Amino acid sequence: MRDFFEFYLLTKKLELKADAGIAYLGAAALTVSFIFDAPAKAPDLLLCVISAFVITAFATQAFRFRQDFSKLLGGLGVTIAGVFYLAFLGGFLIAVRVGFDAVLSSKLLLFFFFVVFGSDAGAYFAGRALGKHKLAPAISPGKTVEGLIGGLLAAAGFAALAIVLFFHEMAYLPGIAAAIVIAALGVLGDLAESAIKRGSGAKDAASILPGHGGFLDRLDSLLFGAPVLYYFARFYFG
Repeated sequence: MRDFFEFYLLTKKLELKADAGIAYLGAAALTVSFIFDAPAKAPDLLLCVISAFVITAFATQAFRFRQDFSKLLGGLGVTIAGVFYLAFLGGFLIAVRVGFDAVLSSKLLLFFFFVVFGSDAGAYFAGRALGKHKLAPAISPGKTVEGLIGGLLAAAGFAALAIVLFFHEMAYLPGIAAAIVIAALGVLGDLAESAIKRGSGAKDAASILPGHGGFLDRLDSLLFGAPVLYYFARFYFG
């Protein structure tokens, strides 16, 4: 839950007044549904939890802001956004762990982290060595087009390496394709979190990890790729 604390700490700097209590309850309910692999085995349960959370958030915030309704939409928006951003997207990693047999789920998660961290390393070194063209200077001045290309190539390479080393059940072409999509979404996730930090006037989400900011700074490149990993595995491995 540390990532939730960091997210709502950022929103607090903008005085958006998120309801962290309701957010934690919603996140806990979503987490439980993912533990039961709700996306595949109980989609109605997942929709029920989402509906209940949204309804509860709207109802409670109407009373919470009854003294100043001008703050309601901002508080409501960041309360719901934080839960979907962190608990819903991140929940797919839980679903990968529980939705497949122990050996396959372990290989899927190892493949995922292999690709994500390999892509990050490739983007860093390619950007340092070759980076000249800014990718999104208004959001993240350090990111370059060359770094993006290097990261995607590294993702493909690490995917192939993972298949050779431990993931023989996966063919090269679909594995590399999935890795490239995951890496590209990781960049988008990183940019999205950078935009949130810039909006709140913060350099890092927190300072929990020396030299790396907070937990949210480490999770941003994982969250957008988590649903891709889950549904790729569902369709590919049945």
